[in-house]
Order: sequence, then C-alpha cells, then structure tokens
Amino acid sequence: MSFATFKTANKLITGPNALDYVATAIEKLKMNKALIVTDQGVVQSGTIQQVLSRLNIDYAIYDQVKPEPELAQVQEVIDGYHQQACDGVIAVGGGSALDIAKCVAALAGQTGAVEDFIGVDQIQQRDIALIVIPTTAGTGSEVTNIAILSDTVKQMKQGIVSDCLLPDVAIVSPVMSVSCPPAVTAASGVDALVHAIEAYISVNRSDVTDALAIQAIEMIVEYLPQAYALPNHLLAREKMATASLMAGLAFGNAGVGAVHALAYPLGGKYKMAHGVSNALMLPYVLKWNVLGCAERLSEIAKRLHLAQGNHHMLNAEKLVEFLHQFCRQLNIPAGLQHFGIVEEDLAGLAAEAIKVERLLKNNPRQFTVQEIESIYREAYVSR
Repeated sequence: MSFATFKTANKLITGPNALDYVATAIEKLKMNKALIVTDQGVVQSGTIQQVLSRLNIDYAIYDQVKPEPELAQVQEVIDGYHQQACDGVIAVGGGSALDIAKCVAALAGQTGAVEDFIGVDQIQQRDIALIVIPTTAGTGSEVTNIAILSDTVKQMKQGIVSDCLLPDVAIVSPVMSVSCPPAVTAASGVDALVHAIEAYISVNRSDVTDALAIQAIEMIVEYLPQAYALPNHLLAREKMATASLMAGLAFGNAGVGAVHALAYPLGGKYKMAHGVSNALMLPYVLKWNVLGCAERLSEIAKRLHLAQGNHHMLNAEKLVEFLHQFCRQLNIPAGLQHFGIVEEDLAGLAAEAIKVERLLKNNPRQFTVQEIESIYREAYVSR
C-alpha cells in the first residue's frame, strides 16, 4: 500500500470512571430523548442501571436484542425509535446490541429496506447521535465501521460497512463487564484475540495497526484467563477492555481474514455465537495460513515467549499448538460436530465461505473452496 488510513469513533473515553462522562456526552451531542438499545442479560444483571442512573434526559428502552441479531430486528428497532420520538441512540451491551444500535442510528433517517444497505459504503450520512458502551471485552464494535447481522433467508452473516457506523462517543469501562458470564467472557475474549491476530497478518496492515495488534495479543493471553476464572478481578477486566479496544482499532483498519470468513456460515446456518465460531476456527485456519505468513506468526510466537530462535515455520507451528491449548483452557467448545453439524454439510459450508470475498482478500494466503472444505474437516472432530 502506498498509504494507510486510520479511523475510529470520534471520541474514546476509557478507564474505571469512564461512565461519569455519559452526561457530558449527551449534552455535547444535544440529545433530548435517547433510545437505549440493550439485551435482557444486561437488564437482568442490573448492569444497565449503571448507565440509567447517570442519564440526565428522557429515554426509552429496547431490551430485546438477540445474541445473534437478525436484519429484521434492525427495522423493528428503527420503528420503535420513531414511535418514541427519540433523537439519539445509546447502545449498552455486547457486540450484538452495539451493531443493532449502530445500524439504527445510521438508517433511521434513510429511506429503503435495511437489506438495501448491505455491503460497503452504501450509507452516505448519519444525522442521529450515537453513544456506545460495551459490556463485553471482545467484539471491538465500539470503534469499528461495521455491523454483522444474520440473514435468515440466506442463512448467512451479512456485513453493513460504512464510516457512518462509527460512533460519536465510545465509553469503555471495565466495571461494565464484571457481570459478564464466564463462558461469554471466554468466547468474546478469544474473539478479540482473533481480531488482533488477523489484523497482524492482514495484507492491509500498517505500522500503526501492528503496534495495536501485537500489544492486544500479549494482553489477552495474559489477562483473559484471569478474567475468566476470577470475574471480579477488576485489573484483568480493565486490561481486557483495553485489549479488546486495541484489537478493534487494529482490525477496524487492517481488516480480518479467513478465520472470520469461515466463521460466518457457522453463525448464519447453525446460530453459533460469533466469538465461539471464531475461537473454534482460529487454530485450524492459522495452520493453513502458516505457509503464507510464517514470519509474521513467528513474531507473535516470540512476543509470547514460545519461539526458538528464528525458525519461522517451527515458531509458527508452536503458536498454532499454543492456541489449541489456550482455547481448551478456557473451555471453548471444540469440534464442529459438538454443534450438531454433520459431515455432509461441510462442502456446503465451504461453498458459502468462499463467497466472503470482502474478508478473504485480506488473508495472507488465498484458499480454494476445496482447501476451505479441508479446513472444516480438520475442525470437525474435537482434538
């Protein structure tokens, strides 16, 4: 590349007391009535109260965001936004809530069906204020210009990509993830690890994204096991919130690759959680990527103290094996058969994955549909 660009939310607020900025953000954005977009888990855990108690304006709440949100739900929330006469959106939740809220803020002022905006740069402007507050450390959605939604007709994950999805303010506080269940902590944390690794080996990487990605990788490997085993470990939560943010900044500009491309059909057809499907496919895809980026993977191995000298291929293979063990330590379900997938479906999954050209073009090694099917077959039976 002869040049690189870097984009993120307009303003990032981080740290243990970051939530104290909510009222200021609302005032600066001139919101009068906000639609709070969240899910039942955030409501039932009481986490939502940490935000509501700081609001200084009227608000309405939409709390029915699904774990793997569908395109149709975006229109449902847009309808509620207009019915409640809101003039701003505040997302409180994991990646699903953030992605829905980003789409609502960007599309509530548009004409046409939500499906019309699938793809890259189909939205030209957003006039609705948007604040996002993540409750998980994983998706990086708070700083990216993409929303991933399930197309129930095509049984496939679809991406809406536009800089109009970048929030006005992202507030990242570790206290918001304390109530996150261990299984979600693990899956979302490995999701952030995938973001960082794929950004580091992306053909679109830059020195800026490299610095963010490699630091995020180190922090996740060190602190995710602690956040998983000790939910109230605030330092581990803060480090994971920061690492997820950094990974989001890295992949939001460098892009992700084949791990995500192969994960998309799993989420679309089998409703696998995005973090779980990414975590499951990570070591298997990286094994095939070794030939395309052994030196880059070796650099990661060195930073994790797994390397032996400058034997790039050997170091890359050590990294792949380490990732198998890391996911196992976090009790990430292994093996596609664990999710009720039958072997006869693997060819169809490969046929769908090869269509995700937007992501595959970022990958350091180009795959054929036959090679993708081989990767699925390797990932079929748990190790």
